Amino acid sequence: QVQLVESGGGLVQAGESLRLSCAASGSIGNINAMGWYRQAPGKQRDLVAAITVGDNTNYADSVKGRFTISRDYAKNTVYLHMNSPKPEDTAVYYCYINDMGHDYWGQGTQVTVSS
Repeated sequence: QVQLVESGGGLVQAGESLRLSCAASGSIGNINAMGWYRQAPGKQRDLVAAITVGDNTNYADSVKGRFTISRDYAKNTVYLHMNSPKPEDTAVYYCYINDMGHDYWGQGTQVTVSS
């Protein structure tokens, strides 16, 4: 079993930077991808950013140029650096990994951006 522990969420003002962290532990085999999704009230869960083997990254258009995803292979940790957040970035952010073909999810961390 794989466990994901997220941290770093909270209340910030628009333009104030924030960093989310997600550490994976347990029976980790070979992580193919790590990333972040988010879900705002009344909306579906959407991809924010992902990083795959070889450090290939993928971003939602709405966060390109503002958010950066990075990964610490030694710590099995993925980060989401949120620069210049906007009120519309307010959501519950979920970490996920794909390990040996299986998807695992974190419990979610609330990010609220005030105007």
